[in-house]
Amino acid sequence: MSLPELTPADVRRALLAREEIALLDLREEDPFAQSHPLWAANLPLSGIELQAWRRIPRRDTLIVLYGSHDGEDLVPRGAAVLATLGYTRVHALAGGLDGWIAAGGEVFRDVNVPSKAFGELVEHERHTPSLPAEQVQALIAAGANAVVVDARRFDEYQTMSIPGATSVPGAELVLRARELAPDPATTIVVNCAGRTRSIIGTQSLVNAGVPNPVAALRNGTIGWLLAGQVLDHGAARRAPAQVAPARLAQARSAAADTARRAGVRRTTLAALAGLRDAPGRTLYAFDVRTPEEYAAGHLPGFASAPGGQLVQETDHSVPVRGARIVLADDDGVRANMTASWLAQMGWEVYVLDGANGFDDTGPALSPLPPAPAGESIAPAQLAEALATSVVVDLGPGQAHVRAHIPGAWFAVRAQLRQALERLPAAPQYVLASADGALCRHAAPELRALLDARGQAAARVRVLAGGTAAWVAAGLPTEAGEARLATPRSDRYRRPYEGTDAPRAAMQGYLDWEFGLVAQLARDGTHLFQVL
Repeated sequence: MSLPELTPADVRRALLAREEIALLDLREEDPFAQSHPLWAANLPLSGIELQAWRRIPRRDTLIVLYGSHDGEDLVPRGAAVLATLGYTRVHALAGGLDGWIAAGGEVFRDVNVPSKAFGELVEHERHTPSLPAEQVQALIAAGANAVVVDARRFDEYQTMSIPGATSVPGAELVLRARELAPDPATTIVVNCAGRTRSIIGTQSLVNAGVPNPVAALRNGTIGWLLAGQVLDHGAARRAPAQVAPARLAQARSAAADTARRAGVRRTTLAALAGLRDAPGRTLYAFDVRTPEEYAAGHLPGFASAPGGQLVQETDHSVPVRGARIVLADDDGVRANMTASWLAQMGWEVYVLDGANGFDDTGPALSPLPPAPAGESIAPAQLAEALATSVVVDLGPGQAHVRAHIPGAWFAVRAQLRQALERLPAAPQYVLASADGALCRHAAPELRALLDARGQAAARVRVLAGGTAAWVAAGLPTEAGEARLATPRSDRYRRPYEGTDAPRAAMQGYLDWEFGLVAQLARDGTHLFQVL
């Protein structure tokens, strides 16, 4: 039976009507990042079984698929997998990505584009204050009454940071700014790697009425490096963990008012079940506190999504456009501020009032589908059989480069057919991945491909526990990418990532961001309304 199709016009109509729809790109992250529609979410064919139930929780969600690789349309394979997972309304995008473009649809580069484009629109409409890197450097050198706060994740901050900066991830800014800079004359400079999180962080302080002078570090650490200035590495400064009651009350009142003005809705624990059970509606429930707080105890059924990153990566966390979102915290600040941004981005978002009982320490994610039965091999057994085995590492590619089983080949799972053209023949093939979960689903595919190639006698096994179990057993690893059976297209290298990005790539990234407001206008499906 052929798969039903929706045209680009159908998809646009659903987006503009705020109907629930998941437009899914089945390619790996790198090709996805080169060109895709604004509201497309990346769900690579390679890992659908491990992601779908968590990211698309309602099985009757309207799903539209597109994506091809090396001349192969990935949609039939993706649709078949989704059908086995219980999804009942799966469609193909008529004409695929080419059809979208031919119909006049705008396409975007990079990842997390809705959030980044929204940040640019915020600065464009609100004229968010900013300072160039040279001026911030002069403030630091002069010992001025100023603090620099880094709005990224703590691990990103540790990789590279502005000298003297303090880590205050996005959702923490309004909660902790008054504690970090109690003197209202202290200038607060907010930075990230590029632009989005510094713009949103700075505008959060403005929207919440923080009395200090505030400014974004223009173009973040990219701008800092392009100005010829030096970054710190391995810094560990954090904002005060405790907030004085009077300052907490100020932050709570300001955050609630900001959420109200943005059109954020309210709900309670008693009403939450009704939202969850509403027919035809998807509900995402997120705890926007820090990962450490979440691990110490959270509400049942709430996934961890620190607020700053949720605003930054909304397309990944909430791939169903038009879905409902409910946010929780235990302070009355972080959920309100996060929700205020999501509401401006066109989401129907609720804040959970009166939340209590943050004592669940179990996993909040949906269970994974059962994996096909197959033959496994323990790390010690594989160590003895390496000479007669071909080990196929299904990634992630970055992890493969850092450390993999000696002699292992890297391959993208969805491209096993192409990988076999490079792999040597062997009596035994062993599939490995980070924890082995992906391999269980890939093993039947490899078995079928080997049979079709006349290698029915070859054995296919899965490394029990994956590469993590190999390392835990104290077995040796090697680094590098000498054996790539397929390109490492599973991850897009961000131009602002790490400390060795080429200057031309960094400048090109900034130029791309500057053009996003015009792209939003041409696309016309964003529904953003800046407060």
